[in-house]
Parts: sequence; structure tokens; C-alpha cells
Amino acid sequence: MKILDEPRYVCALGAMQTIQAINRAIPILHASSGCASKLAGSIAGTTGDSGYLNPQTYPCTNIGETEVVFGGEDKLRNVIENSLKVVDGDLFVVLSGCTTEIVGDDIGQIVSEFEDSDKPIVSVSTAGFKGSNIQGHEWVLKAIINQYLTRLPKGEKIKGLVNIWGPVPSFDPYWLGNIRELENLVRELGLIPNSIFGEFRGIENLNKVPLAEFNLLVSPWVGLESVQLLEKKFGTPFLHYPTLPIGAHETSAFLRKVSAFAGLDSSNVEALIEKREKEYYYYVERSVDIFFENRTASRAFSLVSTAANVLAFSKFLVNDLGLMPKTQYITEGVPEEFHKQITEYFNEFSYGITADVTFSTDGYLIHRQIEEDDYSGPPLIIGSIFEKKLARKLDGNFVCISIPIKEKVVLHSSYVGYHGGLKLLEDIYTNVYQSFN
Repeated sequence: MKILDEPRYVCALGAMQTIQAINRAIPILHASSGCASKLAGSIAGTTGDSGYLNPQTYPCTNIGETEVVFGGEDKLRNVIENSLKVVDGDLFVVLSGCTTEIVGDDIGQIVSEFEDSDKPIVSVSTAGFKGSNIQGHEWVLKAIINQYLTRLPKGEKIKGLVNIWGPVPSFDPYWLGNIRELENLVRELGLIPNSIFGEFRGIENLNKVPLAEFNLLVSPWVGLESVQLLEKKFGTPFLHYPTLPIGAHETSAFLRKVSAFAGLDSSNVEALIEKREKEYYYYVERSVDIFFENRTASRAFSLVSTAANVLAFSKFLVNDLGLMPKTQYITEGVPEEFHKQITEYFNEFSYGITADVTFSTDGYLIHRQIEEDDYSGPPLIIGSIFEKKLARKLDGNFVCISIPIKEKVVLHSSYVGYHGGLKLLEDIYTNVYQSFN
């Protein structure tokens, strides 16, 4: 048996937060009592994310000893029936927990009995022993595609409509602000962004997913199976852009890539980039001495976070700020099949700079490796609240950007785009000043 210290993810049932992020979508849990509140607390923490329906009030079968012995299908049928009557939702998604799958309850069969309901209902197998909440997020998206979107009447493609996929709701504390900024960037290109997550999106935006001209996935690996499925089911091509764009270098590259994929006029895009970069560098140049003349931070950094965050923040720190990467740590339990490709992304920094990558879910081992590394001065450590004590021990600087994030409250902040890069600079060097004082 392997014991993990400070794991950064929860079980697959945690994908309930993906459903929660779709406005007026209702998770129905076929699981033991307490699962929802414990998982919500572990994922969201101080970021809240109660949304349309608080996790404390999710419909749940509250499986106990009786259901373990005799099965819980009758109880699930009753909970679904009453949820459809009582809860005012637009989409219902039934998720299974460990206990119910161990005893063999067939949630797919039970859900199929409600196919003719006024409101759509789908089922997803999310037993904790099958994987993490990150994998569960993907399974939820695929179930919605297969069991709901494929049954919608076929419609004409909407010119310029782009589905945006990427940040995992709640698991990324900045997910909502980041998705909104991705929408803004796509909108600036003259395209029509479509996201299913967050306020005022919901079922209306979900119904438009098959009508998009293309899907835009901004993630190293999470969501790749979903956009591939959308291409198979609806013939919708997808652009896979692995790096969440932060700062001028990556945001400009992002705009050029999306523009080229959409077949837009390059001269218009270059004019937009010139305008946005001019503004960005104006703010940077005003404070350049802060970034390059301080004596309280070395030029070296390490990140301890998800693949999406580690790649995005590393590229910004190297390409925009000129810092040097030490070993970078990816913590969400990335399936081994994606390791090689993700590692190659860290060979694509400017000036031929590369970074070593370690895939690990064990906070204890990660911290020991960081302690043994040579940063030639106070290191910059970016990660979760777990890394705060480590940074202090090394007399380093610390920024908290991933769960558990019990360091700050995140409402609509974003690190994406030109403004997001400036926000990150503010957060990093505010911390440098605070540690100095």
C-alpha cells in the first residue's frame, strides 16, 4: 500500500462540481451520505461554488446498510422521480458512488426509465475507485454528449460560433474568470464564444454545442477525449491549444493560432495584437525596476500544480519575465499516456530554455525534492497552500494559485490574457515585498 501525503485531487464523484457549474443543472448522487459536502469542501474551499444548488442540498440516495445488503436501485428510482417533481432544473445528471457500484446497482438502466421525462436526464459512472475528479469531469462531458446532445434535432452550423473548453470548474480556483477572459479574447477576434459553464450559460449554450464551427480546447490533456467525441458525433473540427495564455507572449501566439484556424484576416489580428501589447508593455515598463532590481528573489522558480497551471505559468515566467525554471511538478495524477506529450511542451520555451517535469501526487516527495534543489537564492514557489510553509522554510517567495487555496478568496479574478499577466505580476511582487518587510 502506498500512502500519499497532501494529495491535490479527490475521487471521481467530485465531478459533481462540473454539473454544478452548468447553470440550472442538477446532480443526483447515488452514494453514501456526506459525500457531497466533503467533496465540495475539498475541491472548492474558500472559492465557494455553491452555484444554483448548494452541495448540501443535492438530491442523494444516502445509501446505508440496507442498500448494501439488498441493493439501492429502488431507492434511486424514488429519488429521481421526486427530484424531477420538486427540483426546478433544466438538466439532471445521476452520478454513482463507490458503494453503489460495488453492490452492482445499474444506474444506467434506472435512468433509462425516465427517458420520456420533460427534463433531460443522463447517468455517469463516477465510483471513486475508478479515477479522480479530473477524469470524472471528462466522463460527465462525454455522457452529456452521448446521452443528451446526440438526441437533439439536427440544426445548421452557426457561422463564427466557437465552443470553449479548458479550465475544470472549481478544481481551478480561477476557472470562471479564466473562461470569461478566453471568451473575451475569442470575441475580440470577431468570433462568437460559447461556453456551457457559469452564470447565464446553462442549457441554452449547451444546446448550441453541436452547432459550432469548431471546438477550442485550451488544456494540455483534460477535455481532449470530449472534443474528439464531438468531432466524431457532429463533424465539428477542434483546435487543441495546450497552453492557457498568460501575458503578452502567449496571448499573442494564442490569438494568431485561433485566427489562422478560423481563417480570419491576419492583418486585423496583427492590428489587435499591436494595440494590446502596446498597452501591456506600458504597464510593465513603468515598474520594470521592481522586477529586475530587487534583491529578495532569485531568478529560479518551481511550480507545484496541475499540468494546465504549471505549463501556463512556466511559459509566462520564462518568456515574459526571463526567469529560469527548475524542476516543475504536476500533481493531478495525469494518465501515463499523456506524460510524453506534456513533457515535450516544456521544451518549447523561448531562447532554447527547457524545464524538467516530475509527475507526482505525493506532496511529501515533492517538497523533499524542492528542498534538495539549488535555486541560488530565495526561490519563487507557486502552488497551493501546502507549499506556503515550504517557501518560508527556504526563505523563498510564495504565490497560491491552486487548490487547496485557503489563502485568498477568488470571485472573478483571472490570470488569462494580457490583463491576467499583469495581475500575476502584481501578485508575485506584492508577495516579494511582503516577505522583505
